[in-house]
Amino acid sequence: MPQTLCGEIVRTTYANEETGFTIAKMKVKGMGEVTVVGQLMNPPGGTFLEASGQFENHSQYGPQFKVTRFTSSLPVTCEGIKKYLASKAIKGIGKTMAERLVAAFGSETLDVIDKHPERLTDVEGIGKKKAEQILSGWEEQMDVRQVMVFLHSHGVGSAFASRIVKAFGKKAAQVVTQNPYALATEVAGIGFLTADRIAKSVGFSMEAPQRIAAGLLYALSSATDEGHLFLPTEGLVQKACELLQLSPDHLRGGIADLIQKEKIIVKETEDPVIGQAVYLPWLFHSERGIAVTLASIMKGIKHPIFKDAKGDVEAMEKRLSIHLAPKQKEAVEMALTEKAMVITGGPGTGKTTIIKSILKIYHNAGARMLLAAPTGRAAKRMTESTGFPAKTIHRLLEFSFQKGGFQKNRENPLACDVLVVDEASMIDVPLMFNLLKAVPGTATLILVGDVHQLPPVGPGNVLRDIISSGRIPVTTLTEIFRQAKQSLIVVNAHRINQGKSPFSGNPQPESDFFIIERNDPESVAATLVELMARRIPRRFNLDPMEEIQLLTPMHKGPLGGERLNLLLQEALNPGEGLLDTFKFRVGDKVMQLKNNYDKDVFNGDIGRVVAADPSARSLSARFEEKEVLYQEAELDEITLAYAVSIHKSQGSEYPAVVIPVTTQHHIMLQRNLIYTGITRGKELVVLVGSWKALSVAVKNNRTIKRFTQLTELLKAL
Repeated sequence: MPQTLCGEIVRTTYANEETGFTIAKMKVKGMGEVTVVGQLMNPPGGTFLEASGQFENHSQYGPQFKVTRFTSSLPVTCEGIKKYLASKAIKGIGKTMAERLVAAFGSETLDVIDKHPERLTDVEGIGKKKAEQILSGWEEQMDVRQVMVFLHSHGVGSAFASRIVKAFGKKAAQVVTQNPYALATEVAGIGFLTADRIAKSVGFSMEAPQRIAAGLLYALSSATDEGHLFLPTEGLVQKACELLQLSPDHLRGGIADLIQKEKIIVKETEDPVIGQAVYLPWLFHSERGIAVTLASIMKGIKHPIFKDAKGDVEAMEKRLSIHLAPKQKEAVEMALTEKAMVITGGPGTGKTTIIKSILKIYHNAGARMLLAAPTGRAAKRMTESTGFPAKTIHRLLEFSFQKGGFQKNRENPLACDVLVVDEASMIDVPLMFNLLKAVPGTATLILVGDVHQLPPVGPGNVLRDIISSGRIPVTTLTEIFRQAKQSLIVVNAHRINQGKSPFSGNPQPESDFFIIERNDPESVAATLVELMARRIPRRFNLDPMEEIQLLTPMHKGPLGGERLNLLLQEALNPGEGLLDTFKFRVGDKVMQLKNNYDKDVFNGDIGRVVAADPSARSLSARFEEKEVLYQEAELDEITLAYAVSIHKSQGSEYPAVVIPVTTQHHIMLQRNLIYTGITRGKELVVLVGSWKALSVAVKNNRTIKRFTQLTELLKAL
């Protein structure tokens, strides 16, 4: 049950200006000084607080009162007013000036500043200019205070209130009153549902135009989270009807209004089932931009020109003492003669050999070469396998948070004659558009990827759509080479891709692929922990933190990533959590959940917690060569990574992977999911679960069709 404490703020020990998170000492009658923590917006000393929350026992700092809601009022006693003014709450007033003011006006000091500022010049050291400065500081402080009071009165929690004030300043109350739905797009962490709740509290009707517009945009934006670039008009109406609980007529009117305001773009399609496609403008322009830019690259003049591609390939083979298979030669020759091409194929089909051969020939011709991949791990692997440096696409395009956006573009293109992009199946529409814009007209573009893997996490299905269009030359590799045939990982990946059950290496000890049958969820969980913490490290001499990765189809449930992470944390990194709220520990394996350009860490990056400051409620994690600091309010950007979703593992390879495959994951039992998970393992793959579930997954080749038009756009050019 929540408790309520009333008292005076004595001093602040920590405050984060960005988030409003504060640790302060509050004098409570009958209890002495109590440590209060929460989104308190750094209340000045002397402020009277009425706070709701509950006591928690911090492992290092003892009992703390965690505040969930609060109201504050100005001090009324001389001592309280002196503390308040001395805390620099008002610009122009420090400790000495605070003492002078209270000596002159006593308990009426704040009333004088507010209602009779002309009397301030009666105090020694305050002239007309200083009095104006004090009055300006007072008004600014009161604006923020009034906004906070207003937001609290409408049920907005402290954390959201501080973010709203940070975003809108003294206009915050006006924004909330006139269009609270603006909060959903302007304030981090406030989505449509929260904005809708606030809107109802300030009197907005269910049929308000602002609500309908925001609901439609939210429904369309949610569709992009599922990989769609657009929704059919009727699909959008249906989705918004369920969300807003309004009739279709209301929503069709809202769509017309959004078209007029250029908030959405509606286009007729040739598909009678889809009919009209409704896009968010940035996705509409990105998709069409890919088609136009790719066509332009194809028409460009190639440099360097290889007059005898076949002879160049044979010379390279002789020089490096290698022998390419016919399909590999075809791919290399194509890379020398075409302006753009795609190389696709599963594991063991020789993609790396082809890339190395292409790069060697271009390098020998003095060409400028660039290599890129969507993730840091994929770029690192590309560097190791080819011998040439590779970068992430974001770093290649020189993304700058300060300057706003990618610095490499049409006006400032990449300095290269050939650009090779690996793991292209992971690239979504917005990123591909930005990449293609930076490709110079004379350069050759080579996209490499496995089209049978999961589609990108972001919107679109670019590699598949490009291949389907038939407008770009494609080499499809299907032959598994002799050395790769010795690996059950490779053999089984291809069997699964063909809809066949995998072979198990049980009981051959030298195998690299095992299936351990367990049917009960608790038995599966116990086996996963045993494998990760003891059996695999002992038998294969692999580091459980760095070289073994648990991949799971789902996040929730008894065998979801959330629970498995806690079990593995306890097994691999036992101890008390650094931060009671989030349970992270020094040494924990963590993953970044979204792109943070300011911190230079990106969605899917994996690191380790290396330090923490419990008093400041912050921790530091190391990612590759850099250390990143997270304040408490930013900790939702990272999560434990002992177990990660198969989606998040794309672009990565691990010496060993362990994957639960059970009927509890029935929603996610799809062929491309299992295929993607298995192809993440280099030396060892272990599946734990039931043959029944595995059979269901292998047979299920039905993937959710993403709404895209890229194939049709490319065909039309």
